[in-house]
Amino acid sequence: MRREKNEIFRVRIEDMSDTGEGIGKTDGFTWFVKDAVIGDLVEAKVMKVKKSYGFARLMKVLKPSPHRVTPPCPVASSCGGCQLQAMSYEEQLRFKERKVLNNLRRIGGLDCREIWEPIIGMEDPWHYRNKALFPIGRNKEGKIITGFFAGRTHSIIENTDCLLGAPENARILACIRNYMEEYGVAPYEEKTHTGLVRHVLIRKGFRTGQILVCLVINGAVKELRSAEILVERLLGLFDEGRGLGKGRGFGEERGFDEGRGFNEGKEGGHKETVEDREGRPRIVTVACSINRKQTNVILGTEIVNLYGTGSIVDFIGSIQYQISPLSFYQVNPRQTERLYEMALEYAGLTGEETVWDLYCGIGTISLFLAQRAKRVCGVEIIPQAIEDARRNAEQNGIKNVGFFTGKAEEVLPEQYEKNHIQADVIVVDPPRKGCDPMCLETMIKMAPERIVYVSCDSATLARDLRYLTENGYEVRRGRCCDMFGGTVHVETVVLIQRKDT
Repeated sequence: MRREKNEIFRVRIEDMSDTGEGIGKTDGFTWFVKDAVIGDLVEAKVMKVKKSYGFARLMKVLKPSPHRVTPPCPVASSCGGCQLQAMSYEEQLRFKERKVLNNLRRIGGLDCREIWEPIIGMEDPWHYRNKALFPIGRNKEGKIITGFFAGRTHSIIENTDCLLGAPENARILACIRNYMEEYGVAPYEEKTHTGLVRHVLIRKGFRTGQILVCLVINGAVKELRSAEILVERLLGLFDEGRGLGKGRGFGEERGFDEGRGFNEGKEGGHKETVEDREGRPRIVTVACSINRKQTNVILGTEIVNLYGTGSIVDFIGSIQYQISPLSFYQVNPRQTERLYEMALEYAGLTGEETVWDLYCGIGTISLFLAQRAKRVCGVEIIPQAIEDARRNAEQNGIKNVGFFTGKAEEVLPEQYEKNHIQADVIVVDPPRKGCDPMCLETMIKMAPERIVYVSCDSATLARDLRYLTENGYEVRRGRCCDMFGGTVHVETVVLIQRKDT
């Protein structure tokens, strides 16, 4: 029986989609119901009907699932960033592992249940993100607000204290909002392309406590009125003793220039070492990202430092990383260490291997691998990331790594065909779209003994594994690592071995 729009009906939720909607069936017809949990009996309202499936809005939970919990975030449903907050964390882990194994079977034709190892969950699935991006706008009353865009919209859901982010974020955002109200600094208005402050980026080093604050602005830094006051207030948020002097503007003793920002003395910049007060939160860099374009891309390519070195430092294991506003760096550092340890274990390095790390970013995995490899070569398309990677290698005294700028699907074939390079192990950590076909083809030609595939999307992982297993490789080990509690996302590591080894 076909249901009509706005009709109310009952349905039992039997599964969940990859994007977190509850899935139920009535008379063989499939319904996707947002905010429903596996095991719920719900009352839902028809919103849209397709030929064989439809979308419905959750109206009432008639009989809650044993896995249903009360979401601790008051805007969990409207924000949409945490699709699984109404599900117990234990069930979230089961759902994610089941999703990965189903995709491997359905898309990759691989039944990996016998070789699969238990998912690595988080000890505490809250306040784990070391990076947050908050859009800034006005509410209906004209008050400046920060928060997150509601799903598939650019409407800001007001939120100053996301339960996934660092606890310090709320105080930083309040400081910026108060400054903007006091000094008449307007938030960006997307429809008219007017106003100045578009977003606030906050990054925190969990091990070091160092915090970077970056305002994304629609104009020049000089348009940020009395920016020295904002910097002074931010620096004093977590350490009153390190404020730069009440009532003493930087213009008197510390001038601003586009290349150096507001600096302390002639040398300029923040001099605190990584070891100073390790773990205690303190803001060490304040910057602006210039983005005058009408675009959905948040950060601009031009970064102007107002205070500090332009970056923060953090550790994964014993490796120190320098992180700038534009750096790619895993958002959950505690689980990242466990993820990389797993990748290192799967690589099976003895100290004699040449390893290629494709899609290497700022060298996070490369430097981990270099601890046990003879030589590591990293490839990344973003020039700034490669600069960061080389600097990170130098700062850690790691000399058995080299980095190439370019697309993995171009650099790897070129190095293999022209320079006849070889690899004993290849590690890939591609974006959600997975590996490029040319990259996969070259990997097969190079015939490494082992391939370690780190994936953030199990659908494209399954597609690429199908290709590799059809061309002389087999899956030997696999495991999920949850780095995104409350959401549908999960990281996966798979060991693929050449069949003749």
